[in-house]
Amino acid sequence: MKRATRESYGATLVELGNENKDIVVLEADLSKATKTEMFAKTHKDRFINVGIAEQNMVGMAAGLASVGKIPFATTFAVFAAGRAFEIIRNSVCYPNANVKIAATHAGITVGPDGGSHQAIEDIALMSSLPNMIVLSPADDIEACKCVRAAAEIKSPVYIRLGRIPLEDIYDDSYDFKIGKGSELVEGQDVTIIATGIMVHKALEASKKLKDQGIDARVINIATIKPIDEEIVVKAAKETKAIVTVEEHSIIGGLGDRVASVVCDKYPTIVKKIGVKDVFGESGNPDDLLEKHGLTTDNIVETVKSVLNK
Repeated sequence: MKRATRESYGATLVELGNENKDIVVLEADLSKATKTEMFAKTHKDRFINVGIAEQNMVGMAAGLASVGKIPFATTFAVFAAGRAFEIIRNSVCYPNANVKIAATHAGITVGPDGGSHQAIEDIALMSSLPNMIVLSPADDIEACKCVRAAAEIKSPVYIRLGRIPLEDIYDDSYDFKIGKGSELVEGQDVTIIATGIMVHKALEASKKLKDQGIDARVINIATIKPIDEEIVVKAAKETKAIVTVEEHSIIGGLGDRVASVVCDKYPTIVKKIGVKDVFGESGNPDDLLEKHGLTTDNIVETVKSVLNK
């Protein structure tokens, strides 16, 4: 089934609301796009549309957390991580408040909304904050489990969600745990580590590389912070190089997190694929992915180039 992770989020909120009276959802006037309208219809007494006031929304969420509620503050990633950053820093992370920031429409696949709305620095911003957990699910199943895990853990959590529908990678038996990566394909020549929508491209690239005699391991990192150091170091030890892939800037994202682990624990070659220190622009999502090298073919060519060196 194809479903965007923002839709997974909306559906899971309804389930959580049915199960736990302390779940509260706050929205910054984008409930149709972020899919919190589902929660508004079923639990209107615990749904608050604050209007176009993202900083106030996060402050209100911190207040609700202080009296035992479990607030999910929801808006587009560019506003959640960007406009509300200082409030998240000082009102959520500094006191370690039990607030969940659910950020939809992340990355360049927002498409026609353009560079002003394409958050490609949100992982870097949220990962820089002490106490913050950063999640980036790859499909519907993982997104649903991420939202549930966020509700269960007493900590600030940032959940990165997308706009475009994705094929399922996992099934219901998948045991998601915060802080643990997932090895999807075994391989001994090279490791491709991906997050979010790019996990699908990594899997496709692995198949193409297999046809060319290259054995590529594929790892999904859904928890950017705290990153699974064990799975990264194992890959560094067992394969010749690591290629990271993300729909995010190569500055401060998954690639830098992996490189930091490798540099500290077991040095090896790390090549980052992502947005190269530029803003996005308006366009078709597939065309934008092509322009920024976030394609199966570019992953394949990058892997071959790294191995040749």
